[in-house]
Amino acid sequence: MRYFCVILFLLTAVTANADASKLSIILADTPHKVADTDSVVRKQSLIIGENYSSDVMFFGRTGPIKYPDVSTDVIYNAKNGIFVYGSALKVLGYGQPYDEIDVGGGYLYKYTKDFGGSASFTHFFFNSNAHVIKSGSSNDVNWNNAYDWGIMKSGVTFDYLFGKSHDYFVTLNTSHHFESNFSIFDDKDYLTVTPGVSVILGTQNFVQRYSIDYDYRQQTDNIFDNEPNEQHMAALNGMFNVLNYSFKVPIAYNRPHYTIEFAYKYSIPVNVEGALLNTKESFYNLTFYYVFY
Repeated sequence: MRYFCVILFLLTAVTANADASKLSIILADTPHKVADTDSVVRKQSLIIGENYSSDVMFFGRTGPIKYPDVSTDVIYNAKNGIFVYGSALKVLGYGQPYDEIDVGGGYLYKYTKDFGGSASFTHFFFNSNAHVIKSGSSNDVNWNNAYDWGIMKSGVTFDYLFGKSHDYFVTLNTSHHFESNFSIFDDKDYLTVTPGVSVILGTQNFVQRYSIDYDYRQQTDNIFDNEPNEQHMAALNGMFNVLNYSFKVPIAYNRPHYTIEFAYKYSIPVNVEGALLNTKESFYNLTFYYVFY
């Protein structure tokens, strides 16, 4: 186990941060909590959150149009580690009341004091008019593990997508958590900064499914498999490759029951198939979470 953790650290220390499709557990197992940190919850809690994002990204890919969005999340954590959650997302500037609803559940665990993780299942529901790139998939099985080295935290996440498309992903990441030793307004608040880097590796059949569903032939010609000369391009989407590198800096204001966080992420997509035209992009997120114990 010790050698596995060393190898994991060496792999993740040189990669860049990206948001894989997985539940971000909000609470830490201390009075302090961080909106961007995966941790095991040791007490029963209900978490309600709101988030604004400058664009929708799914496993390192974005659609041909930028989709700024707002989402609402509700997470219930039981004392035994079981959690259930729901999320609703709406793309700004379009008439439908919602674009996506996710529901799921899972289990939080710890192998040791410093090594723990979670396993979860999520099902995605989409409005028939929703054109976010995530709609090329239906279900996600997620297994996330992280090791806290003290000076930094490293993690590896495995995802299996199935339903409308079938894909496999491995996300490697490492981050460092800075916490202020001073208060802003009183002795109950503090600031945190958690810069991190990560890399996403996997297949991208969901991109082909998305393009077929919404007929983006002019934007993504060669990810269709309707013609013989397009079969080769479609097959490339099934190859396991590096998909994305990114770097993220979340800055959070924390109080005993809530967190307000602003995060900047710089994304570098690689091995983009077809004319999807994913390029380097900056993302901005503003998040608010309130915790009921």
